[in-house]
Amino acid sequence: MRFGAHISIAGKIYQVAERAKRIGCNTAQIFSRNPRGWQLKELLSDEVKRLKDDLERFDIHPLIVHIPYLPNLASPKIGLYLKSVNALEEDLKRSEVLGAPYLVTHIGSFGESSREEGLERVSEGINTAFNRIKNEVILLLENTAGAGRELGSRFEEIAKIIENIKEKERIGICLDTCHGFVSGYDFRTKKAVSETLKLFDNLIGLKKLKVVHANDSKSPMGSRIDRHWHIGKGYIGEEGFRALLHHPAMRNLPIIIETPFKESGDDVSNLAILRKLAK
Repeated sequence: MRFGAHISIAGKIYQVAERAKRIGCNTAQIFSRNPRGWQLKELLSDEVKRLKDDLERFDIHPLIVHIPYLPNLASPKIGLYLKSVNALEEDLKRSEVLGAPYLVTHIGSFGESSREEGLERVSEGINTAFNRIKNEVILLLENTAGAGRELGSRFEEIAKIIENIKEKERIGICLDTCHGFVSGYDFRTKKAVSETLKLFDNLIGLKKLKVVHANDSKSPMGSRIDRHWHIGKGYIGEEGFRALLHHPAMRNLPIIIETPFKESGDDVSNLAILRKLAK
């Protein structure tokens, strides 16, 4: 089990390694570009080489890339949908360049169409991207909080998307504990964790679980309100995270925090709590 955080790429991309090391990460997640725009900043070969060298030197792996916020693979708006598929293709390529084995994506919102049509568009968009971009990067679908017309809050929906993916070996799951909790899955006790992961296994398969976003929740279970909170200080609590981290399915997974960051010690503190609970 390896612990890390989402790390800023401000400045030079290679600065990620030092930032991750400074707060005690031995895995890390990044955006490969501006998360709130469509523009691409070229990845310079000398900077990428330095990043890879420093990550290896600091024993930080795997590097995980997260797709920006704007793409929506479920959108019924053709312009946005095509831009989203293109963004997925670009990030598949950029992940390979960066040496990241995993690319995390939000599933998207179905807008004014039907839920079923949205699920079909997601699968079709992924199939299109996989057909155009041939590499070994595994795309991870992140479960959502289920607000509004979001897709992917239920394990059944994620299973349906995967069912229609042609190259299934290229798809996996990033499980976000806060999103899962506010969408109705319980993580508060050993029994609850066991039952939730058993359901996940039955519907999707634990072998598909590649990354965990460990976030406590400032909102109650089933509220569908996505508010990440500090480990042990939210509605999931320390008992829940202790149970999760001791579950056999977590043994070799990268655990990434996306908890609030207001002071320089926040990430250090949250990572320390996770490591304590994992003992």
